[in-house]
Amino acid sequence: MRKLVFAFIIYLFTTQVYFAQDSLLSVSEYAKSNEVKLNWMPTYKEALKKSKREKKPVLIYFTGSDWCGPCKVLDKDLFHTEKFKALAEEDLILLEVDIPRRLDIISPDRMKENKIIQKKYRVNSFPTLMIVNHRGKKIAEKKGYIMTVYYYQFLQSEINKY
Repeated sequence: MRKLVFAFIIYLFTTQVYFAQDSLLSVSEYAKSNEVKLNWMPTYKEALKKSKREKKPVLIYFTGSDWCGPCKVLDKDLFHTEKFKALAEEDLILLEVDIPRRLDIISPDRMKENKIIQKKYRVNSFPTLMIVNHRGKKIAEKKGYIMTVYYYQFLQSEINKY
């Protein structure tokens, strides 16, 4: 009788583990299918040209995508939301300046351009959000990670001034 009860408990446990893993896979597949895609400009010059043409400010996001913890949180909490996507499509030109430690993440040419932009704007802390006009003149900046709500207030305030 004990063997039968023990076998039944083992059976329940294994089926629970199996179905739990199955549902976790479904959740991750769902997250991938609903991932928010933003229109990041490929180069600084193209971002400035588009800014002039569309009369929108450029939001430059300085990040260390592979090593900066606050950058990863900001990326998830701000840039991968429908609310930010709607704001960006309507009022901003986006440019990501990534300074990763792993050299295989971006091309050497892109890394060189990103370092030049970082030096030009004297950015030494990550994450940094900077708004510039179509000539590349800095209008505003926010350094470090803060609550997402405050980023929206900051961005909307600067967009309204522009």
